[in-house]
Amino acid sequence: MKITLLTGEFPPLEGGVGDFTRELARALAALGHDVHILTSGSKGTKDEAQEPYATHRAVPGWGWGCWRAIRRWIASHNPDVINIQYQAAAYAMRPAIHLLPWRLRRLPGRPAVVVTYHDLKVPYLFPKAGPLRWQAVLALARWSDAAIVTNAKDHLTLSRYPSLASSADIIPIGSNIAPQPPAGYDRAAWRARYRLAADDLLMAYFGFLNESKGGETLFRAFHKLAAANARLLMIGGLFGASDPTNRAYQARVADLIAQLGLEKRIYWTGYTPPEKVSANLLAADVCVLPYRDGVSFRRGSFMAALAHGRPVVSTFPQVPLPELKDGENILLVPPDDPDALAAAVARLAADPRLRQRLGDGARKLSSLFTWDRIAARTADLFERVRKDV
Repeated sequence: MKITLLTGEFPPLEGGVGDFTRELARALAALGHDVHILTSGSKGTKDEAQEPYATHRAVPGWGWGCWRAIRRWIASHNPDVINIQYQAAAYAMRPAIHLLPWRLRRLPGRPAVVVTYHDLKVPYLFPKAGPLRWQAVLALARWSDAAIVTNAKDHLTLSRYPSLASSADIIPIGSNIAPQPPAGYDRAAWRARYRLAADDLLMAYFGFLNESKGGETLFRAFHKLAAANARLLMIGGLFGASDPTNRAYQARVADLIAQLGLEKRIYWTGYTPPEKVSANLLAADVCVLPYRDGVSFRRGSFMAALAHGRPVVSTFPQVPLPELKDGENILLVPPDDPDALAAAVARLAADPRLRQRLGDGARKLSSLFTWDRIAARTADLFERVRKDV
């Protein structure tokens, strides 16, 4: 099958959508499919030519002119399926992407069109767009041949619309970071880089900072743990390439850190290669992810923590997730509650056996979200859909 993955964000741009698309492309190619990435920009990564898929930076931008570029590319490459990787920020909050499936339906001999929702956040569109923003998000599914959501909450949201309920499938994401630290990795030596004493607790947070991820709760909880010889490792870049609101939020968080006097107790790695991210995750004693909207399998940072077998403290999901078992593969606390978060971390700090149990449970849970499984389910959906076009 000839598959095109259309994405507004792709490496070297930093961001979860681009990382997901790269991993999915690799896994689909490993199954024998002919995979092409269609995106914007002019600069690729240095090792892009070695990948098992082809990257085409043939879209000049995400305004209305993108239609012409995408139609031209489809005419010259004739894909069986075009899979739109959707997140509003990845397309600069522009409206054209939302009507692309409608436009492609008019093409003779068109490919099947599938949208993958990485979240259901609305685009900007224009001032006072109001309800039109949500209708634009729904338009992607209405005019596509099928929709993929990555988590139960988004599936429940789409299922409230009878016309969309039957066309939406849940296919989760996997970890964008494999548990593969640098050759010769030694955990004690790696922790020594951060000047940690033997009894210091290393908390880790992985991912960008934005309003939904509970950064302020994290730092207020960390402040309460100052007497427990705790250190906090902030892994990865501070904000992504796509969402401009992340930068403003980071500035607000920086002010809070200064107010709490935490500067010398927090280590910031900045953007690092995947093997160093893996090393830092493995060096941590506990991974703290206090999402304001609840833990979810759509979060790449959470999936990475599971894959690395880290004890995770996160927030109660907004919809039931039977796979998560509090006290067995995760510790759950209410969102926006620094006291509860600090108490959960302190509990882990005092109980090595609980840390081991949670870590083992996390690693076992991650086996449900491997890229070969995700790619196989995605390809099966593509095959079903293209037969009906």
